[in-house]
Amino acid sequence: MTYPPGPYGYGYAPPPPPPRPGVIPLAPLNFSDILTGAFTTYRRYWKPLLGVAATAYTAVAVLVGTALLVAWSAVGDDIRRLSDLPAGQDPEFADIQPLIGAFVGVWLLGMAAYVVCGGLVSAAVPAVVQEAVLGRPISFGTAWSRAWSRLGAVIGSVFLATLATLLPVLLFLVGFTLMMVGIITGIAASEGGRSNDGAGFAMVGVLLFLGALALIPLALWLWTRFSLAPAVAVIEGQGAVASLRRSAALVKGSWWRVFGCTLGAGLIVGVAGSVMQQVVGQVGSVSMGGLEFGPDATPGAVFGALGGLFVALVVAQVLVQAVAAPFPPLVSALLYVDQRIRKENLAPVLARTAAAEPPVSR
Repeated sequence: MTYPPGPYGYGYAPPPPPPRPGVIPLAPLNFSDILTGAFTTYRRYWKPLLGVAATAYTAVAVLVGTALLVAWSAVGDDIRRLSDLPAGQDPEFADIQPLIGAFVGVWLLGMAAYVVCGGLVSAAVPAVVQEAVLGRPISFGTAWSRAWSRLGAVIGSVFLATLATLLPVLLFLVGFTLMMVGIITGIAASEGGRSNDGAGFAMVGVLLFLGALALIPLALWLWTRFSLAPAVAVIEGQGAVASLRRSAALVKGSWWRVFGCTLGAGLIVGVAGSVMQQVVGQVGSVSMGGLEFGPDATPGAVFGALGGLFVALVVAQVLVQAVAAPFPPLVSALLYVDQRIRKENLAPVLARTAAAEPPVSR
């Protein structure tokens, strides 16, 4: 029996594996390759990844904690005055207005800080992946400076992508609010023997709720199309709108694959983060149960006893967030590289670039 000649005929060696100068092979990737590349990147480049995330989340915690202390010093007298009201006397709106203002101010500051923090992590991770794919080192300072330089474009792309998928959430919130108003109005009307004026609110709420459910597929479609925008903004230096367009072009034709990989990575992070949060919560509950306060304990004594525990729990929460935060952007950045390898034949370019500078041994 004879075998036809050819490069893969009898007696010939299999084709050589694709080059792998860094954390992934320079070839189209499957989900296992992407997960392995993400974990390998985290293991090899944990210093810049965890350093940026821990610094950002620590800064947020310190900023919000300082804002809470300032708010307490501003409205502490109002809180004590409200707590000393006689039994049965309801506070007036003028009494609680300073508390509402302080709460809203701290909340807005915290939200702005978390947006900047998330933008820093989302910008630092593609900068690290860009070097990790080539097997080259990157320091914390370099990752931090590159993240800051692209922070505006990354936050802009994330904001616009979130805005495009926000309609179902808004419809759900408005619909839920109207349903609650209708139910409460109906209960009050039935108790007072009046006609039910809340049926209209409830009906509109149900319709909005159903509309929100119908728009969820559209929101998921847009979210997946724009999921590569932060990586585009950092690696290609594009602006926010251009990054969204570029992400949509890269995802086109591979929507289900990108969605599945992103969803799988999100589930992994969600489960791992939930386990860590549960551990932190259980430790806090046990520690809280060990504290005993007498009937004559003053607010200052209670605050002093809880202060150390609160600080420890905040530190633990910061560590949990810092450890979990880089993983989803890692997967998205590797998906970006994979899509460019598949669509634009990027692998030979990466191989030549990596060969120009030998990879660093680790």
